Amino acid sequence: MRLATIMGWLVVAAGFYFGLSYLLNGDGAAAGFGIVDPAGYYVVKGVRDLAYALTALVLLLMKQYRALGWVVLADAIIPIGDCLAVITHGGTVGYALMVHGSAAVLVLITAFLLLRATAPERPRAVPAR
Repeated sequence: MRLATIMGWLVVAAGFYFGLSYLLNGDGAAAGFGIVDPAGYYVVKGVRDLAYALTALVLLLMKQYRALGWVVLADAIIPIGDCLAVITHGGTVGYALMVHGSAAVLVLITAFLLLRATAPERPRAVPAR
């Protein structure tokens, strides 16, 4: 189990490293990625979205609704980031909010509902005798 935990942390670290590399040094990260044709980024986005969907599917099939709520909450950064990317790279604010902003709101509502429905019960006060 120790090796699996270490490998799990490495996966997390790699995700943060690559994600931050693209945000902080996009041109350098893109060159290191190896895609010359900009259309290749459609594949990258498609794979990212499929990975998110498969993560949610696994948790749904395993009936791990609380874990799913936390994953959905964490992954709300995807439509929020997409919204900001559209706004800051030539798209209109209206379109960004209509498509990606509304998706972000839906994702956040879903996370809230999942977490609320699976919240541990609070201990009830024992009446004094």
